[in-house]
Amino acid sequence: MSSVSSLSKKIAGFGIVGVLATGLDFFLLFILTEFAGLDYLVSATISYLVSLVFNYLASMKYVFRRKDELSRTAEFALFCLLSFIGLLLNDLIMFLGTTVTGINYLITKVGATGLVMAWNFASRKHFLDADA
Repeated sequence: MSSVSSLSKKIAGFGIVGVLATGLDFFLLFILTEFAGLDYLVSATISYLVSLVFNYLASMKYVFRRKDELSRTAEFALFCLLSFIGLLLNDLIMFLGTTVTGINYLITKVGATGLVMAWNFASRKHFLDADA
């Protein structure tokens, strides 16, 4: 399989997993903020972390090819580290967009999602994918 075709398949798979994880993230963000009464930043953090676990399981099963030299523990730890950086980006964007500029938290989350998604794919492809 050509590298372009392989990359296209990875991007498509990442997109599908990402849509599902993002749906879970937004759903939990909304429920926790609107119905549980949590602060939007607390809700955003919790929803991000829950979607992170789903994303790890689905990404490593359906998108990326595991590196033989990484144990599952090391792989998950690296995935979490990369995702933690994504979480920091997410929360920074949420804070700047909502608290600083006054944009609705759900609208801010759309922009945060796009930027964090780009970070997540690039970093996971580079550090976790055996095809990198």
